[in-house]
Amino acid sequence: MKVKQELDNLGLAYQDVELGEIQLTKPLEPEMRLRLKEELHKSGLELMDDKKAMIIEKIINTIVEMVHYSEEKPKQNFSTLISEKLKVDYAKLSELFSRTRGLTIERFIILHKIERVKELIVYDELSLSEIAFKMHYSSVAHLSNQFKLITGLTPTHFKKLTKRRRINLEDVGIEETT
Repeated sequence: MKVKQELDNLGLAYQDVELGEIQLTKPLEPEMRLRLKEELHKSGLELMDDKKAMIIEKIINTIVEMVHYSEEKPKQNFSTLISEKLKVDYAKLSELFSRTRGLTIERFIILHKIERVKELIVYDELSLSEIAFKMHYSSVAHLSNQFKLITGLTPTHFKKLTKRRRINLEDVGIEETT
């Protein structure tokens, strides 16, 4: 909504505004591009010109949407969903993501799934079995093993901690590369 508001304020005509992408009706003049970039920056948003950075951002947005905001079980695996959504061969996406982010798409997905599991544990509304089902794990054991590999703790031990460490969504996967 903020992006649409800034586009309207600047008098820029657009066809569509989706998460991470704007389709303008005509190309931007350099001066107007700069103004749009400045206005978006004031709102904490960024105008990306780099095609590779835009692809990486689309991959990240797709993963966050699938892991954190989708309630239904995917009918396809993540690689097919990402490839179809971005209309790019998965091998190319995977190679670009790994080279740019320093970790695989699969690892990034696992890290996000574990963050979502942490969130669900903190809410304390679902049993571990229900969380495993909701997050599409084949079993509680599979969830527990993956959770322990990533966090060093079992889900039960994590639940007992008084200060549970969670990571901001935009920071998931960052510590892997540093």
